[in-house]
Amino acid sequence: MTSTPDELGPAGVRHAYDTVAEDYARHLPDTRPEAGIDLAMVDAFAEAVRSDAGDARVLDAGCGAGRMSRYLAGRGCPVRGVDLSPGMIAMARRDHPDLSFAVGSLAELPYADGQFAGVMLWYSIIHTPPAGQARIFAEAARVLRPAGHLLVGFQAGQGARDVSAAYSRFGHEVRLWRHLFTPDQVASRLQAAGLGEVCRLVRRPRGNERDDQAVLLARAG
Repeated sequence: MTSTPDELGPAGVRHAYDTVAEDYARHLPDTRPEAGIDLAMVDAFAEAVRSDAGDARVLDAGCGAGRMSRYLAGRGCPVRGVDLSPGMIAMARRDHPDLSFAVGSLAELPYADGQFAGVMLWYSIIHTPPAGQARIFAEAARVLRPAGHLLVGFQAGQGARDVSAAYSRFGHEVRLWRHLFTPDQVASRLQAAGLGEVCRLVRRPRGNERDDQAVLLARAG
């Protein structure tokens, strides 16, 4: 069965990740897929949050099975994770029982205004079409405190890729697309949400990656 990038919607993304959650958690248990320079941006984000806030709570928005939540916790950030997929949250709770996780949508975060010193969107904007991006960043800005920090990682480029085949090798027949955005597009959306860019990383693909990888650090006004 075929699909188009805009056809699946949140319900389709949720179903896909519920289906693959156990295999995902087993094959991606930690930060080994990240390049060292990627993690340096996460480290810079964690340091910024800790330096600027007595209560350095961070939201790992789109946390999946919790591997990046664990990384942030290891760098001194009290972290909460939220993800659209109940299956992924079940894996996060199983593998990281000392951390806090909740099921929720990036477009409607289940948290009060100004609750976090930092929000991380680590490759969690990639399944939302361009028309839905503004809502994600508006919600992230809403739950950030004044002068809070946001970190967003994503594949850089244009268009969309069908990534269903990546899961077929584990025996899963799911439909899943990821959207690519240029760093300038993301920076513009951040600015529209009241988040000013601090710095960015753009690097070439490595290993099995097909696209450039980008990470932007921003700060609330």
